[in-house]
Amino acid sequence: MPRGTIEAARAARSETNPKRTLIYIPIVHTQADMGALAESINRLKIKKLGRKSWERNLDLVDKLWSQIEQTIESLALAYEQVRLYQDGLPVCGREAEIVTDLAKGGSRNYQLLVRLGQKGATLMGTESPDLLVEEYQQAKQTFATEKTGISLQGEIRRKSSRDPLLVRRDQFIAQRINTTLQPLETGLLFIGMLHSVGPWLDRDIHVVQPIHPLPA
Repeated sequence: MPRGTIEAARAARSETNPKRTLIYIPIVHTQADMGALAESINRLKIKKLGRKSWERNLDLVDKLWSQIEQTIESLALAYEQVRLYQDGLPVCGREAEIVTDLAKGGSRNYQLLVRLGQKGATLMGTESPDLLVEEYQQAKQTFATEKTGISLQGEIRRKSSRDPLLVRRDQFIAQRINTTLQPLETGLLFIGMLHSVGPWLDRDIHVVQPIHPLPA
């Protein structure tokens, strides 16, 4: 990661600059993150891509998560002042249980959340439960009709496609960050590449994006 990016993140957390900092980490969900839909998604990916392309796609996602882990480690954060915000994690009172279960299921994303929590970071429910249920119902319908694009490159190309449900989710996520991230704290936001939370964040939140999406 460029040295200037690391220094910018640290400067934004210093007492001479009391703005809140949000480190924006674009992610790609893995099969282990998908819960009940995982098997259906996996079958569809192999059917659409072919096994060799599917395996290459898995390799790209694996490399991205290695980059994410290395980048966060390089930031040397003061974890007692860090809040963890996660795409797909509802505000429900069972956040830690959900994260632990998915980590045990092999999700690198949620395993990373567990490790960061052990270092002192605070896990935050991030999304509206109602909107996530709506998203889940849409996903079931989509996979049932096999109309979903499923390559990593395809997911990135569709970033500009802004459906109303995704916009509402982004607005909720931004408001959740706005109301819970405190001065001098740092938020780590793990967010899918189709999302765009920035337009609804408070102006005093300094956004740092140390990892950029892979080229389409």
